[in-house]
Amino acid sequence: MKGSWDMRGSNWGGLCAAALLTVLAGCAHQSAPAQASGTVDVSGIVCKEALQPEQRVDLEMVDTLMAKGRNYAALAQLEDEPMSAIDHWLRYGQLLAASGKLEQSEEVYRAMANRCGDGRSEHGLGMVLLKRNEVMSALPHLEKARDMAPATSQVRNDYGYALLLMGRYEDAAFELRTALELANGQGPVRQNLAVAYLMSDNQKGIQELKSQYGFSEDEMAYAEKLSQQFGRAAP
Repeated sequence: MKGSWDMRGSNWGGLCAAALLTVLAGCAHQSAPAQASGTVDVSGIVCKEALQPEQRVDLEMVDTLMAKGRNYAALAQLEDEPMSAIDHWLRYGQLLAASGKLEQSEEVYRAMANRCGDGRSEHGLGMVLLKRNEVMSALPHLEKARDMAPATSQVRNDYGYALLLMGRYEDAAFELRTALELANGQGPVRQNLAVAYLMSDNQKGIQELKSQYGFSEDEMAYAEKLSQQFGRAAP
């Protein structure tokens, strides 16, 4: 059944907020060392979901470091343990991106998407491509992630944000309104949706943001400023 997935350890939503401002497992139970400069070893990627209790503890430590913004420490902690489940590799791809290693992160996520057919891998790949300003390449991966987890607010928000960048404002508004409702009106999707409504001249939507979600005058002023940037950037 389609649905949402566990997004613990994931902080892709912050990328969008910042951007508004400016195989089945074989016998691979090794860590993932870097190979030649600019590449990573993806031959050991595993797709199994099951985690042992001690592995969950290790991942919780990684997540705690990530939550504190200590991404380099989190990456070192992750690399210090066997990478024997898909959750290890998902975090690995994200932490590579957070450490500025976008090419290596893309390698990891693309290999995972091809080998595992996992929606979280598609989402991660799409977000890395967005971060590299490759919006056209990112869009189909984010759309696929949306199709695989239509009730996940963060995925709907990120797909909607990519649609905003493409100038598809009405399509973006639909995705972002869905994300807003799934998120109970909280998070960076508020600003993203306001921009989509402004760019599509949806006055009814703007009024609903104010009446139903308490969108403030300050928030609206900020959204108007952002919409000017989108207007200049639209294709």
